[in-house]
Amino acid sequence: MTRIALQLDLSYQIDAQGADFVFNIHAAQTAGQSVSGENLWLSQPLATRIHTDPVTGTRFMRLRAGPGELRVHYAATVDIHHHFADPATLAEVPVCDLPPEVFPYILPSRYCQSDRLGKLAMAEFGRLWPGYARVLAIQHWVQRQVVFTSNTTNSSTSAVDTLIERVGVCRDFAHLMIALCRALNIPARFTTGTDFGADPALGPPDFHAYVEVYLGHRWYLFDPSGTAIPMGLVRFGTGRDAADVAFATIFGGVQARAPVIQAFDVADASGTRHPPYHRNEAISTDAGGRAPMGKGIGPA
Repeated sequence: MTRIALQLDLSYQIDAQGADFVFNIHAAQTAGQSVSGENLWLSQPLATRIHTDPVTGTRFMRLRAGPGELRVHYAATVDIHHHFADPATLAEVPVCDLPPEVFPYILPSRYCQSDRLGKLAMAEFGRLWPGYARVLAIQHWVQRQVVFTSNTTNSSTSAVDTLIERVGVCRDFAHLMIALCRALNIPARFTTGTDFGADPALGPPDFHAYVEVYLGHRWYLFDPSGTAIPMGLVRFGTGRDAADVAFATIFGGVQARAPVIQAFDVADASGTRHPPYHRNEAISTDAGGRAPMGKGIGPA
């Protein structure tokens, strides 16, 4: 188990009409991630509503803020329970055996146009042995084809755009990897956290996009941009792509300042630290263990 202390500070200047916000900055409560010592502070006296997705544990906070400055401070202590597996044992799951909640993650979505990448995916990866090794090959291909460059893309950039431009940030790497996996009928989803362990030369700590791929009836973590340490993922949101789990969705005239993020490992209750590090095993923080679906009954 790894324990992470997390702090987020967000700041906005809101015009005279006020604005509505949907934040996804609360650490998710899942079977693999427990949250304690949680604290939220807002500079305006506002009513908030929090909705928790019953499947992913993603928490969304809605509020309406008045004109002027809005500052948001969130802090929590998060315990992450990792599952490790031998990559050689992880097979792809046939579509007919996918649980209903996993099926949407083989379909195209706004930023992951897998239906347009089928020929490319088959040409590059179709002859590879199905399983973890093929997914890893997709990750490595994306890393070779795309150059990590800050401030080169925007909120409209899709997987196809990234394939054409060959530059991007973490969300662009994630969208392209997800689209290629789905083009091969491998469920893949978008997961948000922080860039724990990233090289300071890339800039100050920031929100980060990871990919989870469904193999062996469990979701396994990948970092296609290669900039962070997956063991340090504190999960905020899980969705089809970035549209589902933006850390802030804003309705109104707002100027945002860059977020200030701190995330560091701390000692557990026994006084022992378990710092995240890069591992060769496949890593999951998903409960897993879902058995294949039962066979349907055909017509009499």
